[in-house]
Amino acid sequence: MDQPVGADAENKLIAILKVLSESSEPLGSIQIARRLAQDGVFLSERGVRYHLKIADERGYTQPGGRDGRTLTAKGKQEAKDALIPQQLGLVRDKLELMAYLTTFDPIKRTGQLAINTSIIDKSHFKKAIAAMKDVFKAGICASEMVATAEEGEKLGSVVVPEGKIGFATVCSASINGVLLKAGVPSEFKFGGVLEVKDNKPRRFVALTEYAGTSMDPSEQFIQAKMTSVGQAARTGSGKILGAFRTIPAPAREVVEEKASALKKAGIGGIYAIGNTSEPLCQIAVAPNRIGVIQIGGLNPVAAAVEAGVEIENIAESGVIDFKALLSFWEL
Repeated sequence: MDQPVGADAENKLIAILKVLSESSEPLGSIQIARRLAQDGVFLSERGVRYHLKIADERGYTQPGGRDGRTLTAKGKQEAKDALIPQQLGLVRDKLELMAYLTTFDPIKRTGQLAINTSIIDKSHFKKAIAAMKDVFKAGICASEMVATAEEGEKLGSVVVPEGKIGFATVCSASINGVLLKAGVPSEFKFGGVLEVKDNKPRRFVALTEYAGTSMDPSEQFIQAKMTSVGQAARTGSGKILGAFRTIPAPAREVVEEKASALKKAGIGGIYAIGNTSEPLCQIAVAPNRIGVIQIGGLNPVAAAVEAGVEIENIAESGVIDFKALLSFWEL
């Protein structure tokens, strides 16, 4: 039998909580043991049951049918808190993965695009859409292409809960995915709050490096109510969500060509391109590289939150086929 001892026991318990947090269904000891093995954690079914008993006693788990377990609210929080040290840089890794998984061809208009998923209460959905209109009209978004899903359906890897509507926006990593397929690697530097004046980027007033965070910066800034996207859409001046990337200087012509093709396909998002080795919006750029500012895909959702709508956001939630998207104006 696996004997839990000290820190090792806690690590195994956290590994089990992580497996449960990634499942939308109750899991039994056999399923948990198999998924642990896939992560390189080898624990017998008997050992899993022992640790689940401890999790039950601590209030982290509860029965979920057929001897399966699901996480309680306390368990979800424990899994989130315990995994944070292991997840530094997770957002950068997710962005790189989303770029790699993007297969969209802007000329043929076929393939997969990375998305963000927002969960909105059905009773507040119309209010949310109304608050987003000015943002889409002003083009303060990665794309006007969106998708919706009813309860029980999926958007990316997210299952829409009961009583909610799922709303997908194109993630700015899709642009980097198209560039990657064209042979242009992007360095994911940071996400931030970008001050704009007269519809032009001025400076970043808040920054979070992707390499040092476990939560997408856009989600953080929306929760902290640090944006004024609606105002920026209406007046041309305000604070919006933006991202800073850098590319090799010789790739400029390819980037501009792909940006043009993406725009014709309904995907914008590239707000500004700097000059070789020169700062962009007061951000220093390494030699032989060019700074690129991209508009955050969650800007329309930020405007809805500013209007008082409660929304849960899951950035970089997966990919979706371009054909499954529709224009925001068709909603």
